[in-house]
Amino acid sequence: MKRSLNRKETVFVASMLFGMFFGAGNLIFPVSMGQLSGSNMWQAAAGFLITGVGLPLLGVAALGISREDGLMGLSSRVGRRYGKFFTCILYLTIGPFFAIPRCATVAYTVGVERIIPDSMQTAVLAVFSLLFFAAVLFFSLRPGEILTWIGKVLNPLFLLFLGLLVIRALLSPMGSISGAAPEGAYAAGAFYQGFLEGYNTMDALAGLAFGIIVVNVIRDLGVENPGDVAKNTVRSGILSSVLMAVIYVLVTVVGAQSRGVFPPSSNGGEALALIAGHYFGPAGAVILAAAVTLACLKTAVGLITSCGETFQKIFPKGPSYRIWAVLFSTLSFLIANLGLDAIVSWSKPVLLFLYPLAITLILLTLFGRLFGNDGRVYRWVTGFTAAAAAVDFINALPGQVLSALRLEKTAEAVRDFLPFAENGFGWICPALLGLVIGIFYCAYKKSIYRKTT
Repeated sequence: MKRSLNRKETVFVASMLFGMFFGAGNLIFPVSMGQLSGSNMWQAAAGFLITGVGLPLLGVAALGISREDGLMGLSSRVGRRYGKFFTCILYLTIGPFFAIPRCATVAYTVGVERIIPDSMQTAVLAVFSLLFFAAVLFFSLRPGEILTWIGKVLNPLFLLFLGLLVIRALLSPMGSISGAAPEGAYAAGAFYQGFLEGYNTMDALAGLAFGIIVVNVIRDLGVENPGDVAKNTVRSGILSSVLMAVIYVLVTVVGAQSRGVFPPSSNGGEALALIAGHYFGPAGAVILAAAVTLACLKTAVGLITSCGETFQKIFPKGPSYRIWAVLFSTLSFLIANLGLDAIVSWSKPVLLFLYPLAITLILLTLFGRLFGNDGRVYRWVTGFTAAAAAVDFINALPGQVLSALRLEKTAEAVRDFLPFAENGFGWICPALLGLVIGIFYCAYKKSIYRKTT
C-alpha cells in the first residue's frame, strides 16, 4: 500500500490547496490590518496567520483523519440535526450571504469606485453587480473550461501583478512601519485583533467545506490509510501555507508602510487600489482592477457551483442544481448592493459565532482518539461553545440593532462574566468546561455499564 506522495504529487496537491483558499478577497484584510495596526503589525500578523493559515490546514487534516465523506458527516458527530444545520449555515456564510457578494464588491471597490462620483455609487454598483452575477450564473450553469482557464491564466496574472506591486512597494516604501501609530483595538491588543481579523478570510470554514476534495485527491493518488492521508495532507498543506503566509505578511507590510502617504482606508479594497495607483498610476490601477475582477469571478463561480451541489445533496427532494444556482446568484446580487463595508460589518458577528464551533470541531476530530470519538463529548463541548459564541455574536451586532433588540445590558453583563470575552474569546473557558464535563460524563456512564454487566 502506498504511504506517501512523491514530490511532484505533493506540489500538485499544494498548488490545488493554494488555489482553493487564496482569492482576491484574501488581500483586502491583511492590507487593511497593516494600515490599522501600524507599528504593531508584527503582533497582528502573528495572530492573523493562526486563523488565516493554520486553522484551514488543520481543518483539511481533520477531514483526512476522520474518514468522513465531507462536512455533513463530520459535523453529524455532534448530532444529525446539528450536522445539517451547521453544514447549511457554513455553506451559506462562505456562499451567498457573505463570501460571494464580497467577490463582487471587492472587484467594484478596487476597479470602479474611485472613478465614479459619490452621487452615482449606488446606481453604478447595482449595474456592475448585475453584470457580474449574470456572468457568474452563466458559467455556473455551464461548468467547464472557464474555471481551468481562469485558474491557469488569470490567477497567475493576478499574482504576477501583485508580486510586482509588493516588490515595488518594498523597494520604495511610502513610510516606515515604526512611524505609523496603531489605531483602535490594534493599539492595546494587536495579536488578538489580528487573530479575529483572520476570521474574515473564512478559510477555516472553507477548509471544512472543501477539504474532502483534497482528501479524495490524495486517496485517488493511492494513499488510503487515514493517518497517511492526514500526514500527506499536512505535508502538502505546509507548502501552500508557507506561500500564503509570505503573501499575507508582505501585503501587511505594504499596508503599514502606506500610512506614510495615505490615512487608513475604510476597507482593504480601497487601500489596495490607492497603493496600486500610487506606484503604477492609472495603468497599474486598471491592470489590478481587471485581474482582481476576473479572480473574483472565478471564485464566485466556484462557490456558486459548490453551494448548489451541496444543497442539492442535502435536500435531494428539493430544487434542482440549476434552481439553487439561480437562487444563490440572485441572493448574492441583492446582498452585494449593500456595499463592501456593510458586508464586512455584518459578517463579523456571524463569523464570531461560527468560528468557535469550527475550531472546536476541528480540535475534537484531531484529538478524538483520546476520548474514543464519543459523541457525548462532541455534544457537551459544542453546546457550551455555542452558548458562549452566541454572546459574542450579539455583542458584535451593530449598535442600533442591539438597542432595538434591547440586548445591550444583558450582552454586556454576560461578556463581563466570561473570561477573555472582551477580546472576542469568551467561548474558550465554556468549551473547556464542556470538554471536562463530557469526558467525566462518559467515564461515569462506562463505570455504570460495567457494574450492570
